[in-house]
Amino acid sequence: MKRILFIISLLAAFCAASAQETTRADYLRRYSNLVSHVGPGGLGVETLLDKWEAEWPDDPQQMLARFSFCITRARSTQVVQLDKDRYLGRDPIIPMKDSTGRKCNYFEDYEFDEDLYAQANLCINKAIEARPFRLDYRMAKIDAMLAFEKEQPEMTLVELKALADKNAKERPVWEYEGLDRVSEDQFKAFMQDYCVALFRLGSDASAEAFRDLSAHLLTYYKNEPLFLNNLGSYYLVKNDYKQAQKYFDMVLKKHPDDMSALKNSLLMARAKKDPKLEKKYLALMAQHGATETDRASAQMRLDAFGKK
Repeated sequence: MKRILFIISLLAAFCAASAQETTRADYLRRYSNLVSHVGPGGLGVETLLDKWEAEWPDDPQQMLARFSFCITRARSTQVVQLDKDRYLGRDPIIPMKDSTGRKCNYFEDYEFDEDLYAQANLCINKAIEARPFRLDYRMAKIDAMLAFEKEQPEMTLVELKALADKNAKERPVWEYEGLDRVSEDQFKAFMQDYCVALFRLGSDASAEAFRDLSAHLLTYYKNEPLFLNNLGSYYLVKNDYKQAQKYFDMVLKKHPDDMSALKNSLLMARAKKDPKLEKKYLALMAQHGATETDRASAQMRLDAFGKK
């Protein structure tokens, strides 16, 4: 009798858990369906989130949905006039000049309601605490922070460096929606995406963050071409050709077919007006260029040098 009662109690517990699990899955289904029609901050979403949270306060999916709602509601778009060619890595939506010829371009800009952003940050932090190995949760937080800080990505840099530290020191098995697990190469690629995003912002502060993050990643990934090229690109933009060449040559020494290093090295040699240096990199391009067009163009340029 005790054995039968024990099995019945287990079945009852299983059925209750299954019903609850179905309820949680149903909330996710209803949320996904609603968002597909009205967007993450649309009409009716908050009401559904309130019900979902009341029944499943510890559900990370609910926390993530609340984060998306708050971020969407926090952000507002406007058009601003700036004396710039690019803003936040984008071209103007309306390029114009005034009567004196001065640039007065119009750009799409956005602002965040700070209270709603703080609520969003609280939600994503709770989701990360509940699922500490979900890399996509951490990246969602960083994406929002980068958008919030715009041209001054100070806290974004802190978060990215902390994430690199955690990955290197703890070696967590990261999870990511749609992936069985995140490989080390995928993690590096994600970090490189953030480096590129910082570079494209185009401000002095974002350029320094780009340099700082790339240098920090090199402490864990010695001689990684991605991050060496980043530093070369940083110094190339700064017209510090000696430093730029140092990093590009470090890449080309082990990877003579690295197209980023090859193309940037040629740009650098031409900027320096140094034909000897240009011929050095043209020879590498003629041999190791990624396409037949690259190799043929480099050889034609080398032949032209020989005729002078």
